[in-house]
Amino acid sequence: MTTSLSLPLAGKTALVTGASRGIGAGIARELARQGAKVAITYWSSSERAEDVVREIREAGGEALAIRANNGDADAARQGVKDAVIALGSLDILVNNAGGGWFESFADTPDEHIEHTIDLNIRGTIYATQEAIKHLPDGGRIITIGSINAESIPFPGGTIYGMSKAAMVGFTQGLARDLGARGITVNNVQPGPIDTDGNPAGGESGAFLAGLTALGRFGTAADVGGLVAWIASDAASFMTGSTVTIDGGWTA
Repeated sequence: MTTSLSLPLAGKTALVTGASRGIGAGIARELARQGAKVAITYWSSSERAEDVVREIREAGGEALAIRANNGDADAARQGVKDAVIALGSLDILVNNAGGGWFESFADTPDEHIEHTIDLNIRGTIYATQEAIKHLPDGGRIITIGSINAESIPFPGGTIYGMSKAAMVGFTQGLARDLGARGITVNNVQPGPIDTDGNPAGGESGAFLAGLTALGRFGTAADVGGLVAWIASDAASFMTGSTVTIDGGWTA
């Protein structure tokens, strides 16, 4: 780890929800690399979460893991409370926890619809509402949405896309609510990112890569770098924005 003078997030504390793997893990690693003390939440895989924590610590950063189910309102709030206690403060909230199914809307069961809404919408809303109580003036709220909020060039993404599109309006409204406190609120929409859940070498990898201008998947580190910049002082005049990092998916 380099000196604090070269770390844009030195002295900051951050919570990244759903960060035991994939994009969330990449974000947590980059926030820590840039000097933030990071808490991550997980639900089903303590081993993966501890692996991320260990990687951050071995690189010289500070991190800890908290079990919290972001698909449940009370648990989402409690996860934030636990993070604040463990970190001692909270400067940056990254709403990363999310998921869903790609399937015909006509055949989508009620439980898939409700789970997607609970995790992608309600979990973000309730975690954010709790975080606002703890964030200082000038804090950061960053939500990880999806390019499918804007573009779904294949069938099956109705409910997932709807849930991610809701985050655009949520971000814009909350930016107005919190502007007087200097708390910025932004939404990041990744395109195809190479993760365990959506591998570039998977069955749909070539098809999804072909929908981008660059012809390839991005990495979790790509998203982490963008999120870390938005969390830094360099992005203090950016709020209410939705930013795509999609390899030209929407070009």
